[in-house]
Amino acid sequence: MSGPGQTMKLLPGLGPAQMALGLVLLAFLVLYGPVYAWALETIWQSEEHGHGTIVLAVVAWLFYRERELIVGRIGQGSPMGWPLLVLGLLIYLGGRALDLSIFVFAAQLPILSGLLLLLGGRELLKRVWFPLLYLVFMIPLPGFVIDAATSSLKQYVSVIAEELLYFAGYPIARTGVTLTVGQYQLLVADACSGLNSMFSLTALGVLYMYIMQRRGIVHNAVMMLLIPPIAFAANIIRVIILVLITYHLGDEAGQGFLHGLAGMVLMLVALLSFIAMDALLMLVGRLFKRQDTRTPTSSPSA
Repeated sequence: MSGPGQTMKLLPGLGPAQMALGLVLLAFLVLYGPVYAWALETIWQSEEHGHGTIVLAVVAWLFYRERELIVGRIGQGSPMGWPLLVLGLLIYLGGRALDLSIFVFAAQLPILSGLLLLLGGRELLKRVWFPLLYLVFMIPLPGFVIDAATSSLKQYVSVIAEELLYFAGYPIARTGVTLTVGQYQLLVADACSGLNSMFSLTALGVLYMYIMQRRGIVHNAVMMLLIPPIAFAANIIRVIILVLITYHLGDEAGQGFLHGLAGMVLMLVALLSFIAMDALLMLVGRLFKRQDTRTPTSSPSA
């Protein structure tokens, strides 16, 4: 049998704070390990919620960055964490009982907030507010919300793509959300509506602004407002690329590997556009500051 001394040797360098944090992480994984495994095999395989895997990885990385802060605050907890923890567990159990993934994933926020309050108090919660709120992007939207939003977006994407390709001289016609180019017909699916990329790009944009730490309120507000039109424009480019691939290389090329490649091009175009707009806003801000410093102040009359 191994005594206490032997047990401590198996865990070198682990103090009470690290062990308490490890137990909390273990308890959280017991709750959400099966949920993440289920999501990896189901909803995170779809284009509607495929960004869930990325969000989980980003949240894990953000908490890992704050590991020293979290360990340093352990032992300064607040009992105010208990109501949040109980509320989160009730939402979690209700979601599991009713088979509603939106409740199960939403419960992460109060559960983690409660655990962090119990471990390190309000100060710790203030310091890790961003990774907590970032979990919102992991919550799957109900199907009826997605259907209502994508129906009109698909229509607009189809109309604009048709007009641009017709202007470029391609033999294209449209019936609803079906584009006919040459002898081929392409249905603009939900994935091409722009809604999915809006969620993904919003998550990427918010993370980008958090890392860059832009202080200007107007700058951040403009960047957030630019996300929907950038995502919408990127989806139009995606549809045009798919139409051109199908027209020039055939239907098999348009539905094969190049179809997935067009989706990667969409996100690359959108992200580069977002970064370019950020740089442009920074440049405009610097120009205004220079103009203000060069403006001479009027001297008082004698």
